[in-house]
Amino acid sequence: MNYRIGDIVTGKVTGIQAYGVFVMLDEKTQGLIHISECQHGFVKDLSDLFQIDQVLEVIILDIDEYTQKISLSLRALQTDIELSEQPRRKHYWTNRKVHTGFSPIAVSLPDHVAEQLHDLEAKKGVQQ
Repeated sequence: MNYRIGDIVTGKVTGIQAYGVFVMLDEKTQGLIHISECQHGFVKDLSDLFQIDQVLEVIILDIDEYTQKISLSLRALQTDIELSEQPRRKHYWTNRKVHTGFSPIAVSLPDHVAEQLHDLEAKKGVQQ
């Protein structure tokens, strides 16, 4: 059979590896569903999702013209993940009472110099 990118075909699972699932499309042609193309979201173990001889409907993503390897996808046939009706609100862990806005360096420079001089004197006292 002649396959093309974008064709939706039916195949049978022939092998399950940590990186993907092998699917036999016909007697001579086999394709691979990479783990990232199995479903939306995180996939911990492909053995939990698939079994040998399971029949799947997949879409052809790519065909390598030199090796004739076929990349398949189940995820492309699934509807997008439904987002919750209420968008999640980001929460930033800050203290709203502290105002650290911008100020000219001339304003804060005397404090920085005094702090550094204090640190140097403390180090001198430790070394002696």
